[in-house]
Amino acid sequence: MNWREKNAEFNALIKQLFHDKDWQKRSEAARKLGMLKDGRATNMMCRALRTEKDHTVINKIIEALGRIRDARATIRIIEKFKEELEKDEIDKFRIIYIIESLTKIKDRRALSYLGPLLDSSDDDIKNLTINAFEIIEPKWKEIIERERNKSIQEIFKIKD
Repeated sequence: MNWREKNAEFNALIKQLFHDKDWQKRSEAARKLGMLKDGRATNMMCRALRTEKDHTVINKIIEALGRIRDARATIRIIEKFKEELEKDEIDKFRIIYIIESLTKIKDRRALSYLGPLLDSSDDDIKNLTINAFEIIEPKWKEIIERERNKSIQEIFKIKD
């Protein structure tokens, strides 16, 4: 596929993600955009993440942003993470999609937000979080040991 064909496909998928009435087609567009791994999609997908209402499409957008691996998506995914934690009934699968995406992106800014999940009562979430720390900051245990008088949020908070 040449550049023009890829560009046409990219533009069609973006249009479908924002304008298709069928949630399944929007979900499929998000999945395909993730498979393209084109950083140009990051800002548009972050915008879609902010406006999308369908649960499945949101999860696919989060997953696709992880595949693209663009750190510009970190803050928007963290916003979704915070929204999810504020709900009365937390969606475990949404949390898993978020952790997996942030792990693929490998942005240290995510660690201060993921930190509390290291003590999760859910073994799947706890193990994924430990894995995220191992991948994003391989020496995380040493850093925590060295800074034991601080919370994980304080240790990994990115300074302005």
